[in-house]
Amino acid sequence: MATFDVFNGDADGICSLLQLRQVDPRQSVKVTGVKRDIALLDRVEAGAGDGITVLDISLDKNRVALLRLLEQGTHVLYVDHHHPGEIPEHPGLQAVINTASDVTTSALVNGHLQGARCGWAVVGCFGDNLDGTAQALAKTLDHSVDLERWRSLGIMLNYNGYGATVEDLHFHPEALFQRLLPFSDPETALNEDPELLSVLEAAYASDMAQAEQAASIAENAHYSVRVLPSEPWARRVSGVFGNALSNSAPDRAHAVLTEVEGGYLVSIRAPLNNRVGADEVCRQFDTGGGRAAAAGINCLPTSELSRFVDALAARYV
Repeated sequence: MATFDVFNGDADGICSLLQLRQVDPRQSVKVTGVKRDIALLDRVEAGAGDGITVLDISLDKNRVALLRLLEQGTHVLYVDHHHPGEIPEHPGLQAVINTASDVTTSALVNGHLQGARCGWAVVGCFGDNLDGTAQALAKTLDHSVDLERWRSLGIMLNYNGYGATVEDLHFHPEALFQRLLPFSDPETALNEDPELLSVLEAAYASDMAQAEQAASIAENAHYSVRVLPSEPWARRVSGVFGNALSNSAPDRAHAVLTEVEGGYLVSIRAPLNNRVGADEVCRQFDTGGGRAAAAGINCLPTSELSRFVDALAARYV
């Protein structure tokens, strides 16, 4: 029987799998990619008795492949916090899904494991810009830690996941997972492998310095829309730049558009003080989806830019 670990290549996906495989080590086929590469179950060929763990990718976007795999006799543990649509009822499926705006997949895994590797859940929450949830989880630890360093690690792991292809990234997500797997908690990782954080922080600072020069094409007290060029650095910061904007203006929704062939890659952050509506806006467009607090559109045609701005303005007034 084969085992497959299917996980989002961002901080939340990586930290979710770190918890599971440190508590329950398994030899498995890893299936992952850039953060926006979420149709990952399409890549899995499994049969009766095989086990599949799916972390931090939308069930709704993987429904056809999930049903195919379940009918083939696989056993699936599906943990996620994105909009799932209707969750299938099947004896082979264990679904741990919660779409609350203050929940991450790594926090759900932490609950599933009863806090066995809570430190990595804290880092995953920081990576998803859920500082309050991260700090609440950190209070359950039996020792004090440098939360600012943990927060930086979460942000850097998340930053590394953004790009059009893995060639845009500094580290392949699977390589990051393997590099962190030996460390039972983030503090040990930071102390024994300081180079990882320093490399990512230097790259992040360089990329963000360029992003901060981006002009706004629409902005008022309720929302802003910024456009980045079609460059690797821009694709890498498309999500974390939105998080930074949210932290600096928490009452405003922020949309970051990165130029791609034929249109834009869109990343939306709902107002930090009212974390709802981002998914509603994005699902109005063909390749859109995500969560209430943070969502995106994989390719917004140039011809639909005005409609997008209107939809954003209508949701956040």
